[in-house]
Amino acid sequence: MTTHPFRFGAVAGHDLPPDGWGELGRRAEGRGFTTLLVPDHVSGVQSPFAAAVVVVAATTTLRVGTYVVDVPSWTPESVAREVAGLRAFSGGRFELGLGAAPPVTGDTPAEQVRRLARTADAVRDVPILIAASCSGVLRVAAEKADTVDLRLPPWCAETQVAAMLDELYELAGDRYDHLELSMRVAAVGESPYTGAGVLTGTPDQMAATLRERRDKLGISYVTVDARSMDDFAPVVARLSGT
Repeated sequence: MTTHPFRFGAVAGHDLPPDGWGELGRRAEGRGFTTLLVPDHVSGVQSPFAAAVVVVAATTTLRVGTYVVDVPSWTPESVAREVAGLRAFSGGRFELGLGAAPPVTGDTPAEQVRRLARTADAVRDVPILIAASCSGVLRVAAEKADTVDLRLPPWCAETQVAAMLDELYELAGDRYDHLELSMRVAAVGESPYTGAGVLTGTPDQMAATLRERRDKLGISYVTVDARSMDDFAPVVARLSGT
């Protein structure tokens, strides 16, 4: 298994005001995060791509991504147009995150998966993250993604994460070692809950957990809620790029 270096993303909230995106991007950049990730259906703006433009303009090295574009709400052609503009405007700092949330279009699950595949095929020259929570989406991710984000409940056991990765390994074949594996951490520092998506303890203890998880499972791209950036920044400082 190829070991990828650690990198870290901060996921913005859906309710950030329009004038807050630039400041949030500067905070993420200053705390050492690799990416700021913008959800779809952001309040106050028409699309996650509009918010991403603001973040790019306010920062110099921070990468910006979507987390994630709900493909049932978009056509592949419209996503491709938005991505082409951001690719040029960002100087290569944009990453596209795709997923298939409950549709507003009336698509069946199988149609959602096909639309996801068509959208990935329509995009050119940007890294693609696909958030996968079921076998159909995992199959598309195995074939077309650069980064596979494991969409599992935060309280799930690590054995469930391992089982999902075993399935991905079978689907991806020779591509598996080239895939960057990602998982979101829902709680940082202190929590009454336990699970693979919960990190507790001191920064050193959290860093040790993530190192062990990468050694066992290969997960190297870790994302947290933007509200946890300050608490998680010491972990980022210990691990980023290693």
